[in-house]
Amino acid sequence: MTALDAATVGPVDFAVIAFEGDAFNGQVAPAILDLVDAGTVRIIDLAFIRKAADGSTSFVEAVDSEVADHFMALGDDQADLLNDRDLDELAEQLEPATAALVVVWENTWAARLATAIRGSGGTLVAFDRIPHEQVAVAIDALQNA
Repeated sequence: MTALDAATVGPVDFAVIAFEGDAFNGQVAPAILDLVDAGTVRIIDLAFIRKAADGSTSFVEAVDSEVADHFMALGDDQADLLNDRDLDELAEQLEPATAALVVVWENTWAARLATAIRGSGGTLVAFDRIPHEQVAVAIDALQNA
């Protein structure tokens, strides 16, 4: 992986995407790859968690056969930021009989802005993501006004 540089790294996000059942079908992989190919994000770390119906958990490496075909295009050029403790804590929050993709990415599209903000002595003091459901309700309200 190209070394991460704290002075120039863009904002870093992580997401946990849960799926019903304990299998990964890889349908999100092409969408993630599109973002990487477009230079929008850079994958920093990627992990898979399984929680069986009995509550036992396991971690699946991206190189394992069932997920490798879908996610191998993302490469193995990632930092190892997620540790077992992180994954254990995330697994505890999952419902039984689910699987989850955990992905950490740099928002490369915002790296220049983030560097400029830091370089000018600025500090981001608030940031939040509006849930899709709220956006959909607002759009519906605008369209029906």
